[in-house]
Amino acid sequence: MMIHDLGLQTPRKNRKRVGRGIGSGHGKTSGRGHKGAGSRSGHKDRVGFEGGQMPLARRVAKRGFSNRQFALNVAEVNLKDLERVFEQDSVVDIAALRQHGLAANGKVSVRVLGDGELTKRLVVHASHFSRSAEEAIVARGGRAERTGRSESYAG
Repeated sequence: MMIHDLGLQTPRKNRKRVGRGIGSGHGKTSGRGHKGAGSRSGHKDRVGFEGGQMPLARRVAKRGFSNRQFALNVAEVNLKDLERVFEQDSVVDIAALRQHGLAANGKVSVRVLGDGELTKRLVVHASHFSRSAEEAIVARGGRAERTGRSESYAG
């Protein structure tokens, strides 16, 4: 068997041949109708164009509001996560949280929340602490140190 004996493995559909006489059904105007931009070569409708009908994007009412572009990129970490991941006297900062999978790469600051119980002494660097989280860290002999981004928070 030779390579030229193999033939095509997938069936191919013949392309539509237009402008080949009235008997073909695609003669004269070649399926493009009469006159206008659509009959000319190079014509393309823009995305969403519905032939002059009011487009869907304009027929449907605008709803809601998104503040996503102004959202703070903050990793929120609970005390129970710190308890589970870190050893006694560890230093907890954004790099350590990333290393242990508690902060995604895009996060630029840390917010420590008070859910869970802390039994270890830790030094925690974060931009914001909830009151209960800060009290729990200090009560165990640790330190809650604020980094430079705390003014970004309203509460």
